[in-house]
Amino acid sequence: MTIAFPNAARSFDAAKRTIRFWGHESQFEFTFDVDADALRRLSPQSADDETSLLRAFDANRPRIEAAARLAHSRGRQTIYHLSAAAF
Repeated sequence: MTIAFPNAARSFDAAKRTIRFWGHESQFEFTFDVDADALRRLSPQSADDETSLLRAFDANRPRIEAAARLAHSRGRQTIYHLSAAAF
């Protein structure tokens, strides 16, 4: 079974400077964090504030989910960290 992202929820973690979202494979849930540098790589015009980073995430969600699928295909982890190198 492949990982899916049926829940559009995402949240900003100010301490880590990441956007967190979740994927599901069967009954398992996996957590993904996308760091601010990755989001600015995807949307270079973005500022470094919460609203701008969430907007960058939303605008690039298909690319982010593709990177998350690739990371997940390399092996199961509890939390996946997607850095700028993933894009």
